[in-house]
This record gives sequence, structure tokens and C-alpha cells, in this order.
Amino acid sequence: MSYTYKNLSISKLSIIGAGQIGPDICLHFSKVFSKDNVSLVLVDISEDALAIAKTKIEKKIQKGVDTGAFKPEMAETMKNSVTYTSDYQNISGSNIVLEAATEDEKIKNIIFNQVEKICDDDCLFLSNSSHMRPEVIFQNINNKSRCLVTHYFFPAERNPVVEIIPGEETDASITNLLMGFYESIGKVPIEVKSSYGYAIDPIFEGLCQTAILCLEKGYGSVKEIDAIAQKSLGLGVGPFTALTLTGGNPITNHGLDEMNHELMAWFKSPKLLQDAVANNTPWDIAKRGEIVEVSPEKTTVLEKQFLGAYFALSSYIIDIGISNISDVNMACEVALVMKAPFALMNKMGLDSACHIVEEFCEEHNEFQFPESLKNARQKRKWNISNIVKKVQDGVAVFTIRRPKVLNALNLDVISELETGLNEAENDDSIIGSVVTGFGVKAFVSGADINMLAGLKTPEEGYENARSFQVVFSRIQNMKKPVVCAMNGFAFGGGNELAMSCTMRIAKKGLPLLACQPEVNLGFIPGAGGTQRLPRLVGLKTADKILRTGRPVSANEALEIGLVDKLVDGDLVSDAVFCVKQLVSGELHTNPMITSPFNEGEVSQEMELKHLSQSIDVILTRTIYKGAEMNLEDGLEFEARQFGECMKTEDMKIGLKNFLENGPKVKAAFIHK
Repeated sequence: MSYTYKNLSISKLSIIGAGQIGPDICLHFSKVFSKDNVSLVLVDISEDALAIAKTKIEKKIQKGVDTGAFKPEMAETMKNSVTYTSDYQNISGSNIVLEAATEDEKIKNIIFNQVEKICDDDCLFLSNSSHMRPEVIFQNINNKSRCLVTHYFFPAERNPVVEIIPGEETDASITNLLMGFYESIGKVPIEVKSSYGYAIDPIFEGLCQTAILCLEKGYGSVKEIDAIAQKSLGLGVGPFTALTLTGGNPITNHGLDEMNHELMAWFKSPKLLQDAVANNTPWDIAKRGEIVEVSPEKTTVLEKQFLGAYFALSSYIIDIGISNISDVNMACEVALVMKAPFALMNKMGLDSACHIVEEFCEEHNEFQFPESLKNARQKRKWNISNIVKKVQDGVAVFTIRRPKVLNALNLDVISELETGLNEAENDDSIIGSVVTGFGVKAFVSGADINMLAGLKTPEEGYENARSFQVVFSRIQNMKKPVVCAMNGFAFGGGNELAMSCTMRIAKKGLPLLACQPEVNLGFIPGAGGTQRLPRLVGLKTADKILRTGRPVSANEALEIGLVDKLVDGDLVSDAVFCVKQLVSGELHTNPMITSPFNEGEVSQEMELKHLSQSIDVILTRTIYKGAEMNLEDGLEFEARQFGECMKTEDMKIGLKNFLENGPKVKAAFIHK
């Protein structure tokens, strides 16, 4: 067996290096390939390192069993898929070799010289590096077209972001193939042009440098600096704690000095970091659960330092042209677990952000005020996109990409989607569009719950619902076909978006494809669910789905008419083909009923269990009265009824429960 993505077939994959990150990369591959019988080989010249790596991997797999993440059979398959060896000949026959050895030019060159002699010409060569340019790593390889850097982030088995860095001679088709491959195995890849440290590490290591400089200048203690960095930037852990957990002192020390002559003069390893590396001195970080109090005076100084550094460093990456605003914004939020820099500047206001950076650059005079930030200030905002647009065979493909919230919709996202679809509608070179979601888990997980929780009055609820409805109605009424490629589950607003499209296709075999879960949260669908679902699947079927909030599998969705087709292979390519068939007339879909269609059907008694009776009354009224109206009037009625939910106690209870306890804990509704 093998794992296949487009024309990339993997039956054997080798990882070289059993030190800090190699075993974690191996663990991730063992998980994603557990159903495909892919052979994994972990190579290291040290038998001790291999033994430690095996213990580490198997311990993490067992922890997955204990927590219920892995079934015992899957865990056994994962363990058995890995061969631990010091013999490089065992990598023969690999489709991919991924090197994860020490950040040392000579060592990496020696490794790949061996690898090239052993492996076939079509084997892809990847290097997990955090700094080194691919032209340096692969300088002695004959066929450089198959060579790339793939930079994983700690911890590699769980952190989804991977930077993909092609070299000057890398085949662009291989870069594109790897971008799709990594997405297909649950990662969030971003392409970065070749540059020392790539896009994200100069930001992270620059913040570490800032923290250590603050310590040297007496702005606070290690614990205080960590605490304020967490508070001001939204970090999971502070810079000193991050360096401690990852063993990052030596590589950061080296990286900062290299950035000094590779990037700009501001980067330089502080003396305290040099001493910590030379003497193997640990940072005095706070213990787990320890509360660190910081005076208001120190807080103000440290917040300005970190915000100034963060905004300046992120803008600098845009200045040097190796990545784009949206990728850096997303990657910082997801990979580094911190507030997204450009979104934070937009929220704060560009004038305020620029003032903070100006003060930072005055104190750190080797850091020039970034040109990209000047331009953003003139435009009053950074243009951040949550949608990736590509054109494939004359079809515009829009991918909603918000991996942190599983592509959840908010008003910015639907506005951006509407703009893109309108542009495609008016572009004579475009014959139609495809809408899909990023990743393999979710098409769209629903409406952003924080947005809904921010609604206060029935009128705000109505306006919010209408904002979604107006866009979805425009999608439904477009002259050019819009095919929805449901790459994963579609909850709430995701399913409502899908239903507004000309046609829906979905991955075959999904046990959970669509759901209108709003009743579990104490409100009704507000973006068309109560009106479009009955018109697609019939009143009785829709009644049960809407009032119970139960999920629908891909097979059931096809049976009841919620989707038009299930796909086994490349979903987006199939969706593009469907657009072409719709345009040529080879394929037809049944248009949605837009006229009144309720012929006297009334709601049936239903066991609601834990669900709110007061919300059910509003919901059934909306479903059945709406069916007596034409579609547009029904949508208007639904929006008004969504606003009515805001008068209930149960909506407050449902949203509070979800935000505090997540979706698995049932809300204690009081039916008021």
C-alpha cells in the first residue's frame, strides 16, 4: 500500500536525525499514514539517540491511547511502521527523505551526499532547517530541482505550520505539489522565498533578543519579562520559557549573529545569551502555576518594547519580500501561538501602532522604520486576506483559510468572499467558481462564535443574520455557476453557505458532513438554514435535522439531496470539472424552490431531551411559516426570528456554556 496525493505516491519515507525534532516529525507521519501501510525509517549514526527516539515516540503514542486519541490497533500500527537504524542503506527505495539533523552546513552536506548515492532520481529531498537557505544545504546535489527546505515548528507532531522554502533551482511544480501534500496530511504550509531564517524565525528570535535586551537594561526580571510578553502579545509562554522548553539558546544565539550579516545590523546575540550558552546557564523562569506580579510602571515599558519589536519585525519580513501579509499574520498566530501581528495593528489603529514602532526604532537605532508599515499607515490598514484565490482552467477557486478556527465565518470573510465571487462574475476569462475550505477536517465550522457572542440586541441579531443572508442570496443568484467543494464538515453557517451554491460535491466516506447545531447553543440558524434546507431535502427531513441538531453523513447527504455528488479523488479538480460541465450544459442541477411550498404540513411532536423548548417554538414557527412564503420573504422572516432568540435566557446560557466548556458539554437550558 501507499499514500497518494495527486502524482505523489509514498510507500516509504525516511527521516534522518533522531535528535530534538526528527522523532516528532516521524511520529506525525506515523499517525497520518497509519491506514496506508507506509514504511518509515528513522536514521541516526548514534544507537543511543535511536534508542531514546524510540522510547520518546512510543511513549507519546501510548499517551495518545490513554487519552483516547488513538485506538490500540492504530497505536500498534504506528509503532510497527517505524524502523530505527544507523545503516543509511535502509533508506533505499524511499520516495521522500527528510533530513532533520544539526544546523551545520558540513553535516547536512555529508548527509545529502550519502542520500543522493543511495536513493532513486525521483526521490524528493527535504531538509528541516530553521535558518539555512536551501542553496547552502543542497549546494552539492546534482539534481537540485527536487530539493526544498521544510521548516517545522515545535512541537512538530502537533504544531500545524510548516514553512516550505524552495531553492533557486527547485521545480515549481514540486513546490506546489508539496504545498498540497502537507495540507492533505493536516499541516498548514506557507511558501517562503529563500532567506536566512525564513519568515517566522526572525520574528520569534527577534522577540527573544528583545526580551534579553530588556533584562540587560534592567526593565524587569526574567519572570516579569515573560509575563508581560505573554500579556501583550498573547503568547502561550514567554520568550525565556520558550527558549528553555525547546533547548533553543544555542540555535538562537547562532541564528541572531548570522542574521546580523544576512539580514540587518539590529540582529545580534546579546551578551547574556552568549554567556548562557557558554556556561549552560538556565533562565530563572516561573514554575507552573506561579503568579508573577509586575508593577504598572514596568508593565508600560515592557509592553511598548514587545509591541514595538513585534510590529517592526513582522513589517520587516514584508519589506524584504519573502512572504505576504496574510501568511505571516496566520503563521505567527498558529505557529507561535500569539496574537496575529497585522490584525493586532489594525485593531489598535495604524497611527497608534506606528507611534509604538517609532519609539522602538528611536531606542534601537539600527532598526529602520519599515516601509511596508508606512504604506499601511497611509491606507489606514493592513490588507489581510482569509481567502486564497487561484484560477484553474478558467475557474476561480476560492479557499477559505482560517485554520485556527476551522475556517469559521465572520463578516469580514463573507465580505471578502462576496467581493471575489463578484469579480469572477464580471471577468470574461472566468467561466465559474469553486468555493472550498482549507485543510482536511472542515469546510467551514460555522459562524465565528465570538462574533455571535458579541451581539447584544434583537436588532443586532437581525442585522447580523441579514448580512450573511444577503451575500448567500447573491451567490445563489449568480449567472455563472458556483460549485461548493465540501472538503470536510460544514456546520451551521458553513452548511448555509454550501446550500446557496449552484451545486455541492463532498468527499466520499465522511461520517460527519453537515449539521445545523444552533439549537445546541440556544438559537436558530440565521443565514438561511431554516429556509434553504427544507427546499432541498423536504420539510419533514429538514424538521428533524434542524430541531435536533443532529449531524448528517456524506452518504445520507447524497441520499436526501443535500449534496449532488461524492468524490473519491481530488475534490477541487472534480469541482472545476463540474463547473465546466454546468457551463457546457452536460450537467444539470435542480434549481432551488423559491416559491411558497408548504401545503399544510405542520410540525410534529419531538423528544427534545436537553434542548431548549423556547428556542424550539421559535424554530418550528420559522421553518413552517417560512415555507409558506417565497424564499426571500422567508429569509427576512428567519432573520427577525433569529433576533427574537436574543430575548431568551436560553441563548445567553447556550453561548456562555459553549465559550466556557466547548461543544461537548450540554447547556442547562431553563426554557425561557
